[in-house]
Amino acid sequence: MSVHYNKEKRVFTLHTSKSTYQMKADEHGFLLHTYYGAPVDDSDFSYLIVPDDHGFSGQPGELALERTYSLDFYPVEYPVHGVADFRIPALMAGKKGGVPALDLRYHSHEIRSGKYSLPGLPALFAGEEDTDVQTLEITLKDAYEEIYVNLLYGVYEKANVITRAVTVENHCAVPVELKRVMSMSLELPDADLDMIHFYGKHTGERQFERRNLLHGITEISSRRGNSSHQHNPFVILCEKETSEQAGGCYGISFVYSGSFRMQAERDQFDSLRFVCGLSDEEFVWTLQPGESFTAPEVVLTYTPDGISDLTRGLNRAYQNHLIRSPWKNKRRPILVNNWEATYFDFNAEKLLKIAREAAELGLDMLVLDDGWFGKRDDDNSGLGDWKVNEKKLGCSLRNLAEQIHGLGLKFGIWVEPEMVSEDSDLYRAHPDWALTIPGRLPNHSRNQLALDMSNPEVVDYLKRSLDEVLSSADIEYVKWDINSNLENVYSAAHPELSQGAVRHLCVLGTYELKEYLVTRYPHILLEGCNGGGGRFDAGMLYYAPQIWCSDNTDAIERLRIHYGTSFGYPMSSVSAHVSVCPNHQNGRVVPFRTRGICAMQGTFGYELDLSKMTEEEKAEAKQQIAVYRENYDLFQQGDYYRIASPFENHDFTAWSYVSEDRSRAMLGVVYTDLHGNPKPNRIRWQGLQADALYEIEPLPETLSAAARCQGLAEHTRYTGAALIHGGMVLPKPQENYDSCMVMIRRV
Repeated sequence: MSVHYNKEKRVFTLHTSKSTYQMKADEHGFLLHTYYGAPVDDSDFSYLIVPDDHGFSGQPGELALERTYSLDFYPVEYPVHGVADFRIPALMAGKKGGVPALDLRYHSHEIRSGKYSLPGLPALFAGEEDTDVQTLEITLKDAYEEIYVNLLYGVYEKANVITRAVTVENHCAVPVELKRVMSMSLELPDADLDMIHFYGKHTGERQFERRNLLHGITEISSRRGNSSHQHNPFVILCEKETSEQAGGCYGISFVYSGSFRMQAERDQFDSLRFVCGLSDEEFVWTLQPGESFTAPEVVLTYTPDGISDLTRGLNRAYQNHLIRSPWKNKRRPILVNNWEATYFDFNAEKLLKIAREAAELGLDMLVLDDGWFGKRDDDNSGLGDWKVNEKKLGCSLRNLAEQIHGLGLKFGIWVEPEMVSEDSDLYRAHPDWALTIPGRLPNHSRNQLALDMSNPEVVDYLKRSLDEVLSSADIEYVKWDINSNLENVYSAAHPELSQGAVRHLCVLGTYELKEYLVTRYPHILLEGCNGGGGRFDAGMLYYAPQIWCSDNTDAIERLRIHYGTSFGYPMSSVSAHVSVCPNHQNGRVVPFRTRGICAMQGTFGYELDLSKMTEEEKAEAKQQIAVYRENYDLFQQGDYYRIASPFENHDFTAWSYVSEDRSRAMLGVVYTDLHGNPKPNRIRWQGLQADALYEIEPLPETLSAAARCQGLAEHTRYTGAALIHGGMVLPKPQENYDSCMVMIRRV
């Protein structure tokens, strides 16, 4: 099996298909990390820990005379504050009012089949058929107090994933206060590593950045109450020589949607400690006697075969073990959303006009965005009043849905349950349900406040409100948005609690509401959204199989956003739409063909007024829809390859999808710069079967590269080896932001 325990040496060895992870409870009871990397045997790797007398590296407790033993440089599996370890800790806790010092020693362990669960929190799961999955639970106990820490490991041998989580139990007779609870720590010796992370902003999320980890502490975090547009809770640690195709790399993904903290410390002896978990700024959690606290899950994966292999492995793990929605393997609708078509200025007549055009083009669904409820003609009022504004629509929601269904389309709506407008009936009735600090004017964003999702009354109100809406009409899709950070963090519902617990309680309340929705309405396709991509994280994928990737619909900027997103998340989770030009975010004009090819990277749709499209654009749209529908399985289930990076190649960006059996593949190319007297652009395919023969499939002229490239038109058959090593010369771009698509099939 995947978890091995050597009782004599007290060594735990965890094996996956491409990695080995090991730790050891030493003679003093400290749990030391000994190895994580390429697959090896069950050898005891503690021989790599070299005792020495290093100045100013002290000894814990009873080991005062053993000056060569110090947790200040030993690789500790779960480091705590209070044992002469001056590096970043994973846990700071102690009796309330006392010093948050711990001395954790090995107490016991249990190995069991299947995967542990985390009540109230998203986490990877294992089905009955997943017989290779095991759980290891190691219990550590404080040497002085009745405080227990359970380290949870979920080992997915075939999927090459190890999950981590932590629970802290108070068996003392008095309260215990938690001031920092990281979900995991990882020690990597001699680690001169690069870190890849994904920074950004609203309308510019998940921008790729790679840098060497210098001595000291490097931090990626969010204090915004959401995982944020600014920093994504996913990083890659890799060797300097690691590329897409080769080299060792570690993926670390936090399965959580609130404030988080990832810290990497390269210490005085060039070892690396990496911790990941809840943001501990203002965090304080009190455990009464007999209570426990569970920290969210972290997903770890390692491969010696390059970043591209890491991406595909993690994507499969999420597809098979994280995303639960019945829609993950169903054909999702190609939709049109009315937001950029009408904003708040609509009625049933306008919506039906768009719906008729959608039906004519062959689309599957119309989604009604913001403005259908309460007093909501702009973004300054109405949030929280989840009552259909029939006066504005000119009909009931049921009647509108029936008319849209009569056109052969499905119907969906937009909601923003976690927020409230001060100009709303809800706020006037329950001002204490909003997060506001007593005696202070609240900070605003988009002229709205955050509802106190830590308050059970608020969650119950939202359950009832959503029930009333979703039962009033045949609704098959819900876009769940949130357009502010958590500000003014004070809960009137919990004045006796430390306010440092409110941020996390709000996330738990949001998860409770989402769990209620997906359980009560399993037929609904739920799409996540946070002002676009401000909550694009693994925690959200547990509830929603797709997420609106960014409020920026410009195809050229989306190239960078899609590129960064692809490292840690399945492209089938990326909602991407064709929008109007000039683009509403940056004014750029991009060919309709390019907008379509770019949007086909994800869950394809449109975000414009279809009734205002030219006849030429309508003809192109029909072709795009037909191609996407015909090749749906390839686009949604195929392996995604990054061929040319928009951060490194300023002339063009290229990507491909390859079917699991390598019988079919698609290449997408967007040109981002033009030159006089240009050189030929050549790309090399990836993921094909080298000894197979492939032929180019015909595509509509508006998408095809072959139609504009003499070489492709005349030479339609290639071996996989030729395409991988020799490559393919692309057609010369004919206009600014030109693009093309190539589809090949194994003969």
